[in-house]
Amino acid sequence: MSVTDPIADMLTRIRNGVSIGQPFVAMPHSNLKAEIAKILKEEGYIESYEVADGETPGQKVLRVKIKYIGERRERKPVLSGIVRVSRPGRRVYTKKQDIPWVLAGMGVAILSTPKGIMTGQRARQLGVGGEILCKVW
Repeated sequence: MSVTDPIADMLTRIRNGVSIGQPFVAMPHSNLKAEIAKILKEEGYIESYEVADGETPGQKVLRVKIKYIGERRERKPVLSGIVRVSRPGRRVYTKKQDIPWVLAGMGVAILSTPKGIMTGQRARQLGVGGEILCKVW
C-alpha cells in the first residue's frame, strides 16, 4: 500500500494507539520516522522504539512503545496531542527567530533543518530554521 504522507501516517497511528490504550504501535520503517521516534523518546513522550524485521524479507517495521502514567484504570497517556504541520500539499518553513513555541514551552515542535531532525529548542540554540514537521504536547 502506497502512502502519500508517511509522517502523517506515523503520527495518526500513534494518535490512534494512544486513544484506545494500545501498548505498542507498529508502522513501516524509514530513517525519518526513526529520527522522529528518537526525539519523542528523548523528550519523554514515548517509552521506547525499535526497528524489527517485517513479515516480508527486506522490509523493516518501526515499533513504538507508548508511555503511560498510573496503574490499570487510572492510567493516562503522557502524549496528549500530536499534530502534523507541514504537509506535502502545503510546506511550512520557519526562520530561526520565528520557530513556534508549543503551549508556551510545555510542548515540542519537531523540525527538519539542514543540520538534521531536531526540536525547536535545539534549532534555536544552533541558530537554524527549517521545515516544521509536527507539534507534540
